[in-house]
Amino acid sequence: MAEATVIGWDIGGAHVKACLLQRGRVIDVAQWACPLWQGIEHLERALQSARERWPTAARARHAVTMTGEMVDLFEHREEGVQRIAALLCDAWPEAPPLQFFAGDRGWCGRERVAGEWAHIASANWLATAMHAARELGDGVLVDIGSTTTDVIAFKGGRVVTQARSDVQRLATGELVYQGVVRTPLCGLARQIPWRGQQLNVMNEYFATVADVYRLTGELDAAHDLYPSADNAPKDAAATRKRLARMIGMDARDASDAEWLVFAQDWRAAQVAELGAQLHRVMAMHGLSADAVVVSAGCGDFLVPDVLASAHGAACACRSYGADLARIGPGAAPGVAGWAQVCAPSVAVAMLLDMELR
Repeated sequence: MAEATVIGWDIGGAHVKACLLQRGRVIDVAQWACPLWQGIEHLERALQSARERWPTAARARHAVTMTGEMVDLFEHREEGVQRIAALLCDAWPEAPPLQFFAGDRGWCGRERVAGEWAHIASANWLATAMHAARELGDGVLVDIGSTTTDVIAFKGGRVVTQARSDVQRLATGELVYQGVVRTPLCGLARQIPWRGQQLNVMNEYFATVADVYRLTGELDAAHDLYPSADNAPKDAAATRKRLARMIGMDARDASDAEWLVFAQDWRAAQVAELGAQLHRVMAMHGLSADAVVVSAGCGDFLVPDVLASAHGAACACRSYGADLARIGPGAAPGVAGWAQVCAPSVAVAMLLDMELR
């Protein structure tokens, strides 16, 4: 059984996501909070949780992608890649040599990590897009996560962007540093409507985007793993209090209905920004408005409105978790939903499995 098992890893700076693949089918997917900037021991604990959940992982094949090298625990990204890779290799001494996803350079073992670190760093988006391209041919991936959004076009079974690094993708709009959980709310807009006026936003860490989607009822609590901005509860009353601070008010200064409208205005600002970037990316790569759109991430609930914002009309889209991840018989309950949230971990597992076959 272990020989047919592949574990896919997406080692982020805030979460560890992992996929258990057996005989080419997704059996389980999991996510653990991992504030890596606070210390490498958080990654060690996440790996221990995985070991307890999947005893077969000890002798499985492992496919790894990462973004955690970006955290300020490390002096630079090169150090981050090498330390994360070393920790994972040491964590699974009985397994076949771990394989690190290096994008266009393919897979590399521990001995090549130092020379390929720049291709390994922050390549998780490329794994998801490559897998989507192989499955669908033409389209665009829209992966809205807790912290960032990836907008990646593909044609003829290949990812078409020439951008590979984060800095390149920030320049093209293919990386938007907004998500639906951890993004400071002041990062969404400089001004926001309130009672018929446009108000300047307070650039303080009073609230996060999670407050918006808690109040609208769209954020699944299972994806809301980090403390609130003020470390207070996440109930509606505390959420309204944090949102009110963004414009120098108290929650008691307006009705619950007004604060819900306020949250919806923040939502609209994010949808407009992501829609503009999607339109930009599709135009840049010559994709028409009826191109296949693949949604992924814990913020996938925004994708229909983002598509409408980009094209002026609602567009159909396909779900990475439900339509591209191959769910196996006997899979854990709700695994397609978790494959949607943890798409890069599923993608690296499936890409390595294809390579081995």
